[in-house]
Amino acid sequence: MSSAPSHSDVAGSSPAITRQQWKWSALAGMASYLDAGSIVALGAGMALFQKEFNLGDGAIGLLAAIGPNAIGCALGAMLGGWLGDKLGRKRIYQYDLMVYAVGILFIALAMNREMLFLGTAIIGLAVGADVPTSLALVGEFAPAKARGKLLGFTQVAWCLGPAIVLWLALALSSLGLLGIRIVFLHLFVVAIVTWALRQGLAESARWQEAARTASAVSRSMRSLFTGSNLRALVWTATIYTFWNLAAGTAGAFNSFLITTHNAGSQALGVGLPSAAFVTMMIVTVTVFMRYSDHSYRTRRLLWGIGAITQIFAYGLLIVVPFSIPAIVANIVLFAGGGALAGEAFYKVFSQELFPTMLRGTAQGLTFGIARVAVGVWSYFVPQLSHDGVGLLALLLTLFLMISGGVGFFFMPDTSGKSLEQIETERA
Repeated sequence: MSSAPSHSDVAGSSPAITRQQWKWSALAGMASYLDAGSIVALGAGMALFQKEFNLGDGAIGLLAAIGPNAIGCALGAMLGGWLGDKLGRKRIYQYDLMVYAVGILFIALAMNREMLFLGTAIIGLAVGADVPTSLALVGEFAPAKARGKLLGFTQVAWCLGPAIVLWLALALSSLGLLGIRIVFLHLFVVAIVTWALRQGLAESARWQEAARTASAVSRSMRSLFTGSNLRALVWTATIYTFWNLAAGTAGAFNSFLITTHNAGSQALGVGLPSAAFVTMMIVTVTVFMRYSDHSYRTRRLLWGIGAITQIFAYGLLIVVPFSIPAIVANIVLFAGGGALAGEAFYKVFSQELFPTMLRGTAQGLTFGIARVAVGVWSYFVPQLSHDGVGLLALLLTLFLMISGGVGFFFMPDTSGKSLEQIETERA
């Protein structure tokens, strides 16, 4: 079994990343691959499931609401983050993928709507538990001046999962629902392989030390709702929730909207959204991973550029027809901006702004709040877009303005500092 990086390895100022840290980041990042991959797989197959099981708009909204994009994931994140702080990161991330695999099989083999809904709820719970625990592990072993780079690397997996899912769905589109079932079976295989590889991961050294030395007050949930912890909780929840309302809509409903509004075929409906994840992956690797650990001013600049780009992406759909050129522009602009003012920075700040014994709990809570909001919102998306996308685009533009403004004007200065230094300063 690999040994965990020591406390001194991760607390120093060197930005050097070891081979082991890259490997562990990749394995932890597979939570993001499976999370985003399952969201998009469900979205790619939504129109086909609707036809196969005779689902109305309300049922489609409910399906999106209970799954990995929304409420199911929220409940899993809240519970998994809390248990990860109480019992350790290892106990959670070693086993939750087996539960995920069971849920994927329910969907892949679904013979009726009950199997479809049950499987969707199971994968939501499982992937929700994995995300905050795995990200806490990455944040705790990453060097102080390379935390953004390694957490950005997990975001590459978040992009790669949906891209591969959409390419598979596109290649198998002629098979109809059978093609979507094969896509879900691919996620089953990835989950089992990842689970097997994770058996060699060790416990977080930072968590082990904090578990031995942390006071009862620092462990208490009540301390999460006071002082700097409360401010950090409100800030991260705000930027992520309002951004995720737009990102969740894009991930779960882009294929559905393109297909149902006759902007393109089923093949285009699953093919065009893949451009979003390729774009986000390129910007993440070339810009976010390269510059996110630079100065506070650099972080704000990246965020500002990303926020403005995303606002323009959905503002465009308010004033132009929902056609293929407009869809392509929206997808590419939103994805490029989202790489700089979205989930990647949320992941970074969620590790930096909270003490070790509350890190998973805090991220699980904010992650859960965002996914509950998306769950409620998802129920209404098919109805809001029934007669066109103008109203939907207007609301998403407003959400992105809130996320972008709050993120830019209230961003804390934590770049390049060790987790201990940040905790001391904020205390």
